Amino acid sequence: MAKEIVWSQRARSDLRDIYDYISKDSEVYAFNVVSRIINVVENILSFPFFGRSLPEFDIENLRERLSGNYRIGNSQKIEIVTIHHSSRILK
Repeated sequence: MAKEIVWSQRARSDLRDIYDYISKDSEVYAFNVVSRIINVVENILSFPFFGRSLPEFDIENLRERLSGNYRIGNSQKIEIVTIHHSSRILK
C-alpha cells in the first residue's frame, strides 16, 4: 500500500484553477471547496481502493472519488492526476 500521495503538475494546476475561478465570487467559498477536495485526497491513504474506475478509460488502477461536483482521479501509486468538474468530459 502506498505511504504518500503525489500530486501531478496537472492536478496542482487544476486545484489552483478551481480556486481562482470560484474566488471571483467568494474567496471563502473557494477556500472551502479546495479544502474539501484536499480532505478527500488525504483520505485516499486510509481507503486506497475506495472509488470507481474511470468510465472514460479501461484502466483498472485508475480510480476516481468525488468531492461535490469535482472528480478526483488517482492511480495505483496514489498519484493525483487531475481534478475535474463532473459536468466536463474527461480527456
